[in-house]
Amino acid sequence: MVDHLANTEINSQRIAAVENCFGTSGQPLAVPGRVLLGEGILTKECRKKPKPRIFFLFNDILVYGSIVINKRKYNSQHIIPLEDVTLETLPDTLQMKNRWMIKTSKKSFVVSAASLTERKEWISHLEECIRHLLTKTGRQPSTEHAAPWIPDKATDICMRCTQTKFSTLTRRHHCRKCGFVVCAECSRQRFLMPRLSPKPLRVCNLCYRQLVAEKKKEAEADCRQPEPIRSAGPGYEPSSGDDSDKSDDDKADQWPADTEFYTSEVSWSSFHS
Repeated sequence: MVDHLANTEINSQRIAAVENCFGTSGQPLAVPGRVLLGEGILTKECRKKPKPRIFFLFNDILVYGSIVINKRKYNSQHIIPLEDVTLETLPDTLQMKNRWMIKTSKKSFVVSAASLTERKEWISHLEECIRHLLTKTGRQPSTEHAAPWIPDKATDICMRCTQTKFSTLTRRHHCRKCGFVVCAECSRQRFLMPRLSPKPLRVCNLCYRQLVAEKKKEAEADCRQPEPIRSAGPGYEPSSGDDSDKSDDDKADQWPADTEFYTSEVSWSSFHS
C-alpha cells in the first residue's frame, strides 16, 4: 500500500488536507516518502475524562489532536514516531470498550475504538508500519515506556499515603515516573528524567528515592559506555502528559451529549488503499 501511494497526487492532497485542518498550530507533515494510510476518531482516556480525538496514521508517524470542528479544524497536534511505539491490548471496562494502550518512551495512553473490528484494523495497520520501520532501520523494539497517567476519577484519596482525601482545595497531582494520582505532600520532589523532559519533573516520594538510588549506583559504577547510535529522524516537539486539560475541546456545541462512540452501525475510521 505504501509503495502504491507514495509520490501520488492523491496522497499529497490527503496530507495537505490534514495540514490545513491543523492550520498554523500544527507542524508540517509533508516529507518525501511519507504516506497517509488511515484516519479516524478514537476515544482517548484523558486525565479528567475520556474524550474523542482525531488520529492520523502515516507510514512513519502517528498524529492526533483535539477536535474543534469535525473534518474541518483540529488543534493540540501531537506527533509520535512509530519506531518508538509498542501496543498492548486491554480488557473492556464499564466506561470504555475495545481498548488498547499506545506506549512510547515519552508518553503512554489508552484509547478505544467504536467496535472490535475497528480496533483490530487499527492495531493491525500500526503493527505492520512498526515492523516495516524497525526492519528498515535495524532498530530493536522499544523496551522503555512512560507510565500511563491514572485518571483523576480512579481514586478519591492519594495512592501513596492513602490518607489524604482530594477535594476542591486539595489538588490531585501525577507522578511522572509511575503515573499514580498523589497529593502535594507525597510529591514535593522533582527529578530530571531526560527521556521525558529537559526540565525536572514532579515525582512521588517513593519514585524519587528509587531514582536517587539508581543514579547513585550508576555513579559508583562509573559506566563510561558509549551512547548507542540512534537513527537521525525528524525532531518533533514532545507531547505533554496532560493534554486532556485543554479547554477548547470541551465546548458543548462540538459533540452533542447523545453522541454514541461505540455504536456498531457507524464506522469512525477509514484506511486508504
